[in-house]
Amino acid sequence: MLAVNKIDASKQGVRDLKGKVLELIRSDNFDQRLNELCKLRARQVINPLFSFLCSSDEPIKWRAVTAMGAVVANLADEDMESARVIMRRLMWQLNDESGGIGWGCPEAMGEILARHERLAKEYAHILISYTRPEGNYLEHEVLQRGLLWGIGRLSQVRPELVKDAAQYIIPYLKSPNANVRGLAALIMGLLEVKEARPSLEQLTDDKAELKTYIDHRFIKNRVKELAEEALKKLLSRVQ
Repeated sequence: MLAVNKIDASKQGVRDLKGKVLELIRSDNFDQRLNELCKLRARQVINPLFSFLCSSDEPIKWRAVTAMGAVVANLADEDMESARVIMRRLMWQLNDESGGIGWGCPEAMGEILARHERLAKEYAHILISYTRPEGNYLEHEVLQRGLLWGIGRLSQVRPELVKDAAQYIIPYLKSPNANVRGLAALIMGLLEVKEARPSLEQLTDDKAELKTYIDHRFIKNRVKELAEEALKKLLSRVQ
């Protein structure tokens, strides 16, 4: 009976912690509560955050991505090996052998790498490998969308780690999925990839809409707007 009580208490503790994490990421003042979340023990909040990465509630999913990045980056400063374990767990979720699909994992990887330089230098090539047909290519369009968001997030902060991978991202500009096309165009602008100019010019009439999560908020764009912005960056560089 004592053993059963301990198990029940443990389960209750897990539920309470998950509820606490959910309360923090749902908060109207999320930016402030993120600091509070980061003060909790990283090894305890990681499991709840993993579960929220695949939430169908977009604000919860994307705030979990942000929180995962902040928590793991802080953990890496204290215990690099424990942070590597979490990175490997994200990678495992994207592995066919895991039995899962890996919703939210590419986004979380990109957010973590954007926030921590040492992890970025170790794992950027892994994130990029998911774009390569001869690598760990992700075929599902929803995962491709998450992957390109993650690469775009990394490109904002550490473009030098992504620059050489541009050749693998250019083909996504012809994707049948508007979100994938738009995010690919965004990356081409961030990296100023001149080889992408012909494909970007073909997208300047693309009126398909997409919603992206940037700076903790959702922004609606048309693919053509992201392509035009990327072309402006390319032309300004030439001039």
